[in-house]
Amino acid sequence: MNIIDQIVARAKANKQRIVLPESLEERTITAADKALADDIADIILIGNEGEIKALAAKLGLKNIDKATIIDPATSAKTEEYANLLFELRKSKGMTIEDARKKVLDPLYFGCLIIKSGDADGQISGALSTTGDTLRPALQIIKCAPGISCVSGAMLLITNAKEYGEDGVLVMGDVAVTPMPDANQLAQIAVCTAQTAKSVAGIADPRVAMLSFSTKGSAKHEVVDKVVEATKLAKELDPTLKVDGELQADAALVPSVGQKKAPGSDIAGKANVLVAPCLEVGNIGYKLVQRLGGADAIGPILQGIARPVNDLSRGCSVDDIYKMVAITACQAMDAKK
Repeated sequence: MNIIDQIVARAKANKQRIVLPESLEERTITAADKALADDIADIILIGNEGEIKALAAKLGLKNIDKATIIDPATSAKTEEYANLLFELRKSKGMTIEDARKKVLDPLYFGCLIIKSGDADGQISGALSTTGDTLRPALQIIKCAPGISCVSGAMLLITNAKEYGEDGVLVMGDVAVTPMPDANQLAQIAVCTAQTAKSVAGIADPRVAMLSFSTKGSAKHEVVDKVVEATKLAKELDPTLKVDGELQADAALVPSVGQKKAPGSDIAGKANVLVAPCLEVGNIGYKLVQRLGGADAIGPILQGIARPVNDLSRGCSVDDIYKMVAITACQAMDAKK
């Protein structure tokens, strides 16, 4: 069973309630139909029931009747959710009239369902920008305890079985925070290790804080940031297995790790990679994907109290289906 099959199997074994607010987007509703057919999640679609079912019929979808369909314009809970949004945002100047208008936005409505405990996670982005996906999540669901920095992890599935966890690695941040400071980088390390556990099923995450230097081989303020972030990550989570600063080869290759960082428990054994900035993380995973032939799945958003994930607007039906299973796995972990 490959890692994607494992993720899907975990989702099936403990079904979560996943909101898909972009219900009239053809790839999204098709992925919802497949997820319902395979019974990997309880799907909540936001929108007009007649329009959703008409599109499902047009596309020949057979399972949409299994979904829960909620229309913000007619739902009995819309006013309750509007009041919740008002209470959450009144200190920022939101009026109850503003809240009543905003709650009709499916992305806001979905996050309010989650905040109220009526759903476990949300996925959007086939139509919406990353900003539109994140804004309601941060305003309503907010960050996880102890975390103030949202980031994005990439699941890398490579043919190089000798590296990572049988060729599987998790890398962050590849999507959200351009220039993290040491404290933010420490949070990214903790969150990416958690994603490795909850999504990739890596029971023993070993985190390498990447740099162009290994253990003082180079001097620069950006190296100092990684060293400080490593220290802060250990303080943030004393159980975290983390070391840095490490060059990529020292992190991954046992012989290089032994030579460059003797005595390190992580060097040569890392299965979680934390890039020093978004530029490095984004470029790095795409090089591994395009030149190394790795499957890159994500980005998987992390640091939010309940999972809200962002899709590329160029995503496929299969991408959305996989993200349903991934979000379900994150939701299970968030409840612990």
